[in-house]
Amino acid sequence: MKKIELAQNLKISPIVHGHWRLNDWKISKQDLLELTQRAIEYGITTFDHADIYGDYNCEKLFGDVLINKKGLRNDIQIITKCGIKLVSDKFPERKAKYYDYSYNYIISSVNQSLINLRTDYIDLLLLHRPSPFFAVEEVAKAFSDLKKSGKVLQFGVSNFDPNQYEMLDSYSEDKLVTNQIEISPYCLENFKNGNLDFLLKKKIRPMAWSPLASGEILFPKTEKGQRLLKCITEIAHELGEESIDKIIYQWLLMHPSGIIPVIGTSKSSRLKNAIDAFNIKLSLEQWFRIYIASQGTEMP
Repeated sequence: MKKIELAQNLKISPIVHGHWRLNDWKISKQDLLELTQRAIEYGITTFDHADIYGDYNCEKLFGDVLINKKGLRNDIQIITKCGIKLVSDKFPERKAKYYDYSYNYIISSVNQSLINLRTDYIDLLLLHRPSPFFAVEEVAKAFSDLKKSGKVLQFGVSNFDPNQYEMLDSYSEDKLVTNQIEISPYCLENFKNGNLDFLLKKKIRPMAWSPLASGEILFPKTEKGQRLLKCITEIAHELGEESIDKIIYQWLLMHPSGIIPVIGTSKSSRLKNAIDAFNIKLSLEQWFRIYIASQGTEMP
């Protein structure tokens, strides 16, 4: 698959393998290595992490695989995130979950991620969530120093709205390269709040976390999920396609903003379905039928 150029020194795959639930997959190092290698064979070379995933365990699980396979790091791109401090047995002094975007914390978080991931650089660092207490000048200085040191190649955000994105971008020496936000047929929030319009205007490729709505579309528990599954199943039959997830991925991929889905799965077959989705063609009407099924009302 052709790589997507987010910056001159950063090209990523158009599908990203997400490791949010890596700790829950309960797979061996060998199985994780084989899953990673299979993803690379499919053209999925970009892997998404965060310092807090799996109660601070997932980065290290992935790093243990990298250190045992010489040369693997050269074939991939690593995304990780920072900024959230969880209440955890690992940090018994914490009394509440909160966000920390101080200079010292960003630097220390990246340094720990480098240790966990057994690497000397991060391809893309994202701020995990916007904060009501945001020391933007400290963030910009941390970004500058991390880039000058070679520890991070590029920077972006996750879950930011357009104003928050522009505010940080205005302080940063280099332009932010992406916003990782929740996008799926089930979650239309970023279609309706202007975020995708803003990213399209700025020619910024968004990443979509939870593109299958954490299974609510495939295994619905709500009336909305049931509407979506019925609609997508009908469209799949029209296209002669058995896999519902392929239709969902193509629904995201065809959007003009250039959405990059983050696929969180321990099954290589799911990754293959995401790749195969590029071969499916939805009509504009079919795309809108899915949108309408989600919002529950016809277009105005």
